[in-house]
Amino acid sequence: MRRALLEPDHLALYSKHLRLTYGEFETRTNRIADSLYREGVRQGDRVAMLMLNSVEFMEVLFGCAKLGAIAVPMNFRLTAAEVAYLLADSGAGLLVVSDKLDPVAAQAVSMEGVRVRRRWVVGEAAGPAEGVAPYEELVAGGRDEVRDEAVREDDIAVIMYTSGTTGRPKGAMLSHGNMTWNAINMLGRAPGISYRDRTVTAAPMFHIGGLGVFTLPLFYVGGANFIQEVFLPSETLALMQSERATGMFLVPAMWAALTKVKDFESYDLSELRFGVSGGAPCPITVIEFMQEKGVTFQEGFGMTETAPLVSVLAAEDLPAKAGSIGRVAMHVDARIVDDQDRDMPVDQVGELVLQGPNIFKGYWGLPAASAEAFRNGWFHTGDLGRMDAEGFITLVDRKKDMIITGGENVYPIEVEQVLFRHPQISDVAVIGAQDERWGETVVAVVVPKPGESPTERDVIDFARANMAHFKAPTRVEFVAELPRNATGKILKRDLRVKFSGLPESLGR
Repeated sequence: MRRALLEPDHLALYSKHLRLTYGEFETRTNRIADSLYREGVRQGDRVAMLMLNSVEFMEVLFGCAKLGAIAVPMNFRLTAAEVAYLLADSGAGLLVVSDKLDPVAAQAVSMEGVRVRRRWVVGEAAGPAEGVAPYEELVAGGRDEVRDEAVREDDIAVIMYTSGTTGRPKGAMLSHGNMTWNAINMLGRAPGISYRDRTVTAAPMFHIGGLGVFTLPLFYVGGANFIQEVFLPSETLALMQSERATGMFLVPAMWAALTKVKDFESYDLSELRFGVSGGAPCPITVIEFMQEKGVTFQEGFGMTETAPLVSVLAAEDLPAKAGSIGRVAMHVDARIVDDQDRDMPVDQVGELVLQGPNIFKGYWGLPAASAEAFRNGWFHTGDLGRMDAEGFITLVDRKKDMIITGGENVYPIEVEQVLFRHPQISDVAVIGAQDERWGETVVAVVVPKPGESPTERDVIDFARANMAHFKAPTRVEFVAELPRNATGKILKRDLRVKFSGLPESLGR
């Protein structure tokens, strides 16, 4: 790793229990790569990661990269069945897991189709068990020297899962080059980042935003990352103060939570040069609050498939361009096209399509979906928007039906499929509704079976028992029938108008 050669004594990563310079990080990741190799991991093999935010998360990511293996971060909020699906789909043979999450991992690896032969447990291992190894023992047992593996820029570094339109997660294949060019794009946007910058990584690192907005780009330039295990508003503010954070990325729900900390004024954020919000539209009230506190605040737009930076709405363009996702990054090309991929006139709505060296390589094991995404050499985002004469892009609708709650993507069909199994439900449609805290929340519109009277609590509890809690509805509306068109398709636009509090055409 070049940064270890240039600045071996510069602080790289630290947390409450582990503090590493770039030189120390280099040695530990060499050991991880060697231990992975001894476990039988080779180039192109998948190593799954069910991990809380931690320095060890980054060690595993880089250990895999040095070996040419593919890291597969997973949402630590998933149920065992959902984790098992990702393990089976990726074909991972090894799973690195935080000790607090090991009960879920232990259940998941025993499920059908999972091929995990070994678990590395970070933290306090539950005790000797077949197929389980303590992480630190593996770090200690590896060689200090880097392995001589030929890893190319176009090789896949990470499979980052994102929900698909069918409700099944899709693995976006991101290359080493994608990650590098994303860092370069971050450098090319004002106010930029340098080795002098510091951040608190509080957004979950299994998300491309938590990993790709500051954490990896700061590593590229030699900055310092404090890794917070989980986001806690007061603790995050305290860390921003104590670690003198100069830049921060959070999803809108997290920024909103910070504004609600009662003694916000008591925290010294004078070192904070700029804050970035992404993952969902940020409420203007939150933007105004942070600006009033003297924070240079900007919004970014990105996708898992773009590693993630696509565009930035700079602080100087607020509030004049509020509602826009800004202008594209330095090494991203964007067009607005019609159904035949012809350019739309200025300010006319069409599909946003992208090109650039940060664009992913396709979906893992899904050649048809990959071909559909890449048409005529451009990545088709599925987002509808318009571009003005100055290059500012405004999205008017998101990927079909997707709900973004607290920065998490939820596809209604996945929730609907679970609720259809409820013994008292005849029909159901799931939509997003406005929510002050989370941006959007999940609403189930339910048609009960004849003679049945399920309660809102019944429906919510059933969903929470069968899927990750963030996907479950927080509100249930009961109706006699769902509106449908002549072909039987549910008219979700009508449901949104009636129940969501959202306008028919979204501002973002």
